[in-house]
Amino acid sequence: MKYCAEQGCKTLISSGRYCENHKRRYKKKPVYSKNKSFYRTRDWKDLVSFVYERDKGCCQRCGKFVFGKQAHAHHIVPIQIDPSLKLNPDNIMLLCSKCHPIVEKETMEKYFPKKKKFDWKLSQEN
Repeated sequence: MKYCAEQGCKTLISSGRYCENHKRRYKKKPVYSKNKSFYRTRDWKDLVSFVYERDKGCCQRCGKFVFGKQAHAHHIVPIQIDPSLKLNPDNIMLLCSKCHPIVEKETMEKYFPKKKKFDWKLSQEN
Protein backbone atom coordinates (compact mmCIF):
# COMPACT_ATOMS: atom_id res chain seq x y z
CA MET A 1 0.00 0.00 0.00
CA LYS A 2 1.15 3.51 -0.81
CA TYR A 3 -0.24 7.02 -0.93
CA CYS A 4 -1.81 8.60 -4.00
CA ALA A 5 0.74 10.70 -5.95
CA GLU A 6 -1.58 13.75 -6.03
CA GLN A 7 -0.15 16.47 -3.81
CA GLY A 8 -1.93 16.56 -0.45
CA CYS A 9 -3.99 13.37 -1.01
CA LYS A 10 -3.78 10.88 1.87
CA THR A 11 -5.66 8.04 0.14
CA LEU A 12 -3.92 4.66 0.28
CA ILE A 13 -3.80 2.68 -2.97
CA SER A 14 -2.60 -0.83 -3.73
CA SER A 15 -1.58 -0.33 -7.37
CA GLY A 16 -1.05 2.43 -9.88
CA ARG A 17 -0.05 5.99 -9.16
CA TYR A 18 -3.29 7.79 -8.33
CA CYS A 19 -6.46 7.03 -6.38
CA GLU A 20 -9.86 6.92 -8.15
CA ASN A 21 -10.47 10.63 -7.46
CA HIS A 22 -7.20 11.70 -9.11
CA LYS A 23 -6.77 9.19 -11.96
CA ARG A 24 -5.86 10.88 -15.20
CA ARG A 25 -8.67 10.90 -17.74
CA TYR A 26 -7.70 10.74 -21.39
CA LYS A 27 -9.61 12.96 -23.80
CA LYS A 28 -10.96 11.66 -27.08
CA LYS A 29 -8.71 12.53 -29.96
CA PRO A 30 -10.25 15.44 -31.88
CA VAL A 31 -8.30 14.75 -35.07
CA TYR A 32 -10.04 12.60 -37.67
CA SER A 33 -7.80 9.52 -37.68
CA LYS A 34 -7.43 9.29 -41.47
CA ASN A 35 -6.01 12.85 -41.53
CA LYS A 36 -3.62 12.46 -38.59
CA SER A 37 -0.52 11.95 -40.74
CA PHE A 38 -1.50 14.94 -42.90
CA TYR A 39 -1.28 17.30 -39.91
CA ARG A 40 2.38 16.31 -39.42
CA THR A 41 3.49 17.21 -42.95
CA ARG A 42 5.76 20.14 -43.78
CA ASP A 43 3.11 21.52 -46.21
CA TRP A 44 0.52 21.72 -43.41
CA LYS A 45 2.95 23.36 -40.97
CA ASP A 46 3.95 25.93 -43.60
CA LEU A 47 0.28 26.65 -44.33
CA VAL A 48 -0.50 27.15 -40.64
CA SER A 49 2.44 29.58 -40.38
CA PHE A 50 1.14 31.50 -43.39
CA VAL A 51 -2.41 31.65 -41.98
CA TYR A 52 -1.06 32.82 -38.60
CA GLU A 53 0.79 35.68 -40.28
CA ARG A 54 -2.17 36.49 -42.55
CA ASP A 55 -4.58 36.71 -39.60
CA LYS A 56 -1.95 38.56 -37.51
CA GLY A 57 -2.23 35.99 -34.73
CA CYS A 58 -5.84 36.90 -33.90
CA CYS A 59 -8.76 34.51 -33.46
CA GLN A 60 -11.19 35.09 -36.32
CA ARG A 61 -14.21 34.59 -34.05
CA CYS A 62 -13.44 36.62 -30.90
CA GLY A 63 -10.42 38.69 -32.00
CA LYS A 64 -8.20 37.51 -29.12
CA PHE A 65 -4.44 37.36 -29.77
CA VAL A 66 -3.27 33.73 -29.66
CA PHE A 67 0.10 32.03 -30.02
CA GLY A 68 1.73 28.63 -29.63
CA LYS A 69 -0.60 25.74 -28.90
CA GLN A 70 -3.48 28.15 -28.25
CA ALA A 71 -3.57 29.01 -31.97
CA HIS A 72 -5.72 26.44 -33.78
CA ALA A 73 -6.07 26.22 -37.57
CA HIS A 74 -9.61 25.25 -38.59
CA HIS A 75 -10.81 23.95 -41.97
CA ILE A 76 -13.92 25.92 -42.97
CA VAL A 77 -14.97 23.11 -45.33
CA PRO A 78 -13.96 19.81 -43.66
CA ILE A 79 -11.45 17.55 -45.40
CA GLN A 80 -14.05 14.75 -45.48
CA ILE A 81 -16.33 16.96 -47.62
CA ASP A 82 -13.73 18.32 -50.06
CA PRO A 83 -10.16 16.93 -49.79
CA SER A 84 -8.95 19.27 -52.55
CA LEU A 85 -9.33 22.26 -50.18
CA LYS A 86 -7.15 20.88 -47.39
CA LEU A 87 -4.12 23.02 -48.36
CA ASN A 88 -6.08 26.03 -49.60
CA PRO A 89 -5.31 29.07 -47.38
CA ASP A 90 -8.81 30.47 -48.04
CA ASN A 91 -10.27 27.36 -46.41
CA ILE A 92 -8.28 27.80 -43.16
CA MET A 93 -9.12 30.17 -40.32
CA LEU A 94 -7.17 30.85 -37.13
CA LEU A 95 -9.09 30.29 -33.89
CA CYS A 96 -8.31 30.34 -30.18
CA SER A 97 -8.67 27.18 -28.10
CA LYS A 98 -12.01 28.36 -26.66
CA CYS A 99 -13.63 29.25 -30.00
CA HIS A 100 -12.38 26.22 -31.96
CA PRO A 101 -14.79 23.67 -30.38
CA ILE A 102 -17.71 26.09 -30.89
CA VAL A 103 -16.92 26.64 -34.57
CA GLU A 104 -16.19 22.92 -35.01
CA LYS A 105 -19.63 22.06 -33.64
CA GLU A 106 -21.27 24.59 -35.99
CA THR A 107 -19.32 23.13 -38.93
CA MET A 108 -20.36 19.58 -38.04
CA GLU A 109 -24.02 20.62 -37.74
CA LYS A 110 -23.80 22.33 -41.14
CA TYR A 111 -22.07 19.56 -43.10
CA PHE A 112 -23.15 16.49 -41.10
CA PRO A 113 -26.69 17.21 -39.88
CA LYS A 114 -28.13 14.74 -37.43
CA LYS A 115 -31.19 12.91 -38.58
CA LYS A 116 -34.34 14.14 -36.96
CA LYS A 117 -35.92 11.71 -34.58
CA PHE A 118 -39.35 10.49 -35.50
CA ASP A 119 -42.12 12.33 -33.69
CA TRP A 120 -44.35 9.63 -32.22
CA LYS A 121 -47.09 12.09 -31.26
CA LEU A 122 -50.01 11.75 -33.61
CA SER A 123 -51.27 15.01 -34.98
CA GLN A 124 -54.86 15.77 -34.11
CA GLU A 125 -56.72 17.34 -36.98
CA ASN A 126 -60.09 18.87 -36.12
